[in-house]
Amino acid sequence: MPLASQLLTALVALLHVYFLVLEMFLWATPFGRKTFGRSIEEQDATKVLAANQGLYNGFLAAGLAWSLFASDAMALPLRLFFLGCVVVAGVYGAATASRKILFVQALPAAVAILVTLLARG
Repeated sequence: MPLASQLLTALVALLHVYFLVLEMFLWATPFGRKTFGRSIEEQDATKVLAANQGLYNGFLAAGLAWSLFASDAMALPLRLFFLGCVVVAGVYGAATASRKILFVQALPAAVAILVTLLARG
């Protein structure tokens, strides 16, 4: 697949590794509180939930990485599936948690899907 598709997919995967670290390990730290704009009480009360959410972000990152190293026959369907999952998660997160998620999570994945589809044409 063309380089732009691979680079954008790698960027989305790296973002999700970053989300994993934030949610699993930094959630209740001063950095996590500042990043998510929550109180210490709220962060402490939701730490286990955030860790679970971080784990799911890790699965998305793993799937996107898999699409970068998969055979040519598997790469496109894997990439589109996992990027699509990211878009859906980002839209849902924007609707239920913070509108910012639309731009941080869904938009990069949507751009990667568009570039991937244009590159195969």
